[in-house]
Amino acid sequence: MLFYPQEKLALFIDGANLYGAAKGLGFDIDYKRLLELFARKGLLVRAFYYTAVAEDQEFSPLRPLVDWLDYNGFTVVTKPLKEFTDAQGRRRVKGNMDIELAIDVMELAETVDHIVIFSGDGDFRRLVEAVQKKGRRVSVVSTIRTQPPMVADELRRQADNFIELEDLKSAIVREGGPRSVSPQAHAAPNQPQYA
Repeated sequence: MLFYPQEKLALFIDGANLYGAAKGLGFDIDYKRLLELFARKGLLVRAFYYTAVAEDQEFSPLRPLVDWLDYNGFTVVTKPLKEFTDAQGRRRVKGNMDIELAIDVMELAETVDHIVIFSGDGDFRRLVEAVQKKGRRVSVVSTIRTQPPMVADELRRQADNFIELEDLKSAIVREGGPRSVSPQAHAAPNQPQYA
């Protein structure tokens, strides 16, 4: 990883995407350790975490994580999941946070030197390019070691640095093994578990 000690850093975590990548690699993330790791790499200005939450459920398994992150150094950005019926009549949920993440990156790009995006979503390629035109460095954290890879090739090529999530595993893995949360407990696929 190429970081400079006096560099101002900002982290932007696409919660569902990072959870899916870590799950594909077979580990859970300790978000406190992740924050500490990047705080040692430079001057950490802000760490954002984006996720959609089911507002209509009395208890969401995501709520403890969101609350913990909120009290432990992360700026948590949430929005309610939208429920809809697709063309085949199946009930679906949608909770894309791409626009929120992109707006925050563009706003903070004026005050930081290095942006770290935790997502493999190819839709962010153009965002990375726009931030680079402002003279900022961009690192993307995801994985190519799952089948299929969790990072879009065009995003990986556009980034100044690609950081393989599996290479960070020893520094950010949550000790004690995975928490058991049933897939049915999650309102949407690929939502994170506790830190």
